[in-house]
Amino acid sequence: MIVGVDYDHCKEIGKIMRKIIDNISIDKFEDQRYYPPLDASREEVTRYFLVMVALDHRLSRPGKPYEGFVDDEFYHGADLLYRLGRKYFDEKPELFDPNYLQTLRIDEFVEMFTVKSEEGRTARPPDPEIRVGLLRDLAKKLVKLYEGSAYSLITQSHGYLRRGIGEGFIDRLKIFTAYQDPVEKKPFLLAKFLERRGILPVYDPYNKEVPVDNHLVRIAIRLGIIKVDTILLEKIAAGIEVSPEEDIVLRYNTRIAYKLVSQHGGIDPFIMDDFLWMFGRRCCTRETPVCMQGCRESCSMINGCSGEKCVFHGICSARRDPLLMVNEHKFLDTWWY
Repeated sequence: MIVGVDYDHCKEIGKIMRKIIDNISIDKFEDQRYYPPLDASREEVTRYFLVMVALDHRLSRPGKPYEGFVDDEFYHGADLLYRLGRKYFDEKPELFDPNYLQTLRIDEFVEMFTVKSEEGRTARPPDPEIRVGLLRDLAKKLVKLYEGSAYSLITQSHGYLRRGIGEGFIDRLKIFTAYQDPVEKKPFLLAKFLERRGILPVYDPYNKEVPVDNHLVRIAIRLGIIKVDTILLEKIAAGIEVSPEEDIVLRYNTRIAYKLVSQHGGIDPFIMDDFLWMFGRRCCTRETPVCMQGCRESCSMINGCSGEKCVFHGICSARRDPLLMVNEHKFLDTWWY
């Protein structure tokens, strides 16, 4: 397995991204369907995001999408998870209380997060026993180490993501099983949420990283900012499950590449993550990227088009080498992301 970073290509991608990223809308995570109200306390907001991000992984499986209706509106994937979380923030606030979560029952969790799909089938998050185990672990350690206060994670890190030996916010999260991804996807996603809500000050922005999942790896491979050997590339293209080691190497190199892009473009990594999330969902999609289908309105809304072409058309490696036009690598059985 050989995976590396193309430093020169990162520099060029950074220059292009710099020109388009200023005009994208920045989500402050204030939408009342998904997130706590603006008058919620710092402790309430921190608890909410700490719990919800811990649960936010691998919600849909092949042939079993996690989607359904809440109050007559249809939601899919993470949107559905956070819609239900926001609902229980009002109706069952104890769900976010560490003292309650220590003894959360699996059947109780399943009942709360099961919904009806469009076809009338029921949909629930897979592996509920794992998710409940993560919440119990989170709650017990929060009570033992922080007297049950999620906000103490922030006050005791003094506004630093990394500080001394294990004293920063990202470092402190690693005590919780839910946040032990070696590439730190969930920790940096949580930090992004809390910074935007004005809960977490970040005095060391140079330590910010893009929270990388396999969708962002897909974009990195296509753009050419990381290079993957032929054997692993063929494995990804064939949809063969990768090993944990292969997943870590792919995502860690991708994280390095995006950090270089952010540095050359002068872009905050958390803002870059906003763009990459929208770009991957609207433009460089799994099956119908705009370079094959032509630009569409959803892509132009985020400045992802230049004329009728993708803004990266002239530099994207997958345009020159169709073998790079792969979907995301398959790595299902994990709670890392």
